[in-house]
Amino acid sequence: MEALVEKAMQEGAVGISTGLIYVPGTYSKTPEVLALSKAAAKHGGVYASHIRNEGDHVADAIKEAISIGREARMPVEISHFKVTYKPNWGRSVETIGLIEQARREGLDVTVDQYPYVASSTTLDTTVPSWAFSGGRDSLHARLSDPVIRQKIKKEMLASLKKSKLKNYDYALVARYAPDTTYNGKTISQINTLKGRKAKAREEAETILEMIQANNRTQMVYFSMDEKDLVRIMQYPFNMFASDAGIARFGAGMPHPRAYGTNARVLGRYVREQKVIRLEEAIRRMTSLPAQKFNLRDRGLLLPGMAADLVVFDEATVSDAAEFTNPHAYSKGFAYVLVNGEVTVSEGKHTGVRSGWTLRGAGMD
Repeated sequence: MEALVEKAMQEGAVGISTGLIYVPGTYSKTPEVLALSKAAAKHGGVYASHIRNEGDHVADAIKEAISIGREARMPVEISHFKVTYKPNWGRSVETIGLIEQARREGLDVTVDQYPYVASSTTLDTTVPSWAFSGGRDSLHARLSDPVIRQKIKKEMLASLKKSKLKNYDYALVARYAPDTTYNGKTISQINTLKGRKAKAREEAETILEMIQANNRTQMVYFSMDEKDLVRIMQYPFNMFASDAGIARFGAGMPHPRAYGTNARVLGRYVREQKVIRLEEAIRRMTSLPAQKFNLRDRGLLLPGMAADLVVFDEATVSDAAEFTNPHAYSKGFAYVLVNGEVTVSEGKHTGVRSGWTLRGAGMD
């Protein structure tokens, strides 16, 4: 695995990333991640991580990421920085403090954030990770055993209670292939449609049935607090990232961040709420990420650098995508230039495709 990482770095990767909150990444121990990170560090790589926990154990998860950067002697990027579920609201003071402490130590640790109080991931995350050990076939075998199925549901309900949640009404279906009428409905609503009692135990059974019927049900979870979001946004070593894939217009009910992330920052948090200045928001979207990932000809308007430009109206820029109507393009963007070529003119794509793959400094 270390040899594969080195090979990838020599072919142009900019670093190594982990998803330690997800199966199968969740099974990785810290020494394994450290060994692979050291392989990337030999070629100037960055360690970027969706850390192991964003709730009760968020501090430990942040410390793990920082320790990997310290021991591998490489920069660290903690992805979609947040604290989840009501018992943890307000802990952004503590989590930002951990980043600051690491930076005072001389470590290059930064974070990124999307400007929404809801996250988006799969339905699988509501089920204890041990249930997925061995793959989907092993999961189905466990769910077919009545005793193990009850154990899984018991742990699901315990986790729900610990998060101070009464039911699964916070979980909204974004994309469910077997029955698209579920898209845009909460687990609680779907449970009721199935004719079941409005109880968390019944809703847990509905979740398990959905997981059995579909390998990847995309969800939106309302689990964060606006005060934490704003506090994290004001941290200067935090950049903006959508954490979204490319949405196909009109398909499913994706998280609105796929359409509105940057516009939402510029409209809601810069112009309307004045959380940060416009110049600072632009820095977080351009030069900060470019410098973090060693994209040396990007992120600034300087001679000899790539002419990547966005022309927008600061007085009207705004996001239009909502959780109930996510397929909506943002407003206020007039022109986009990629590598000096106009790709968007007066708000419409010109058909020009002038981008190219960006590769890291370790490329042979």
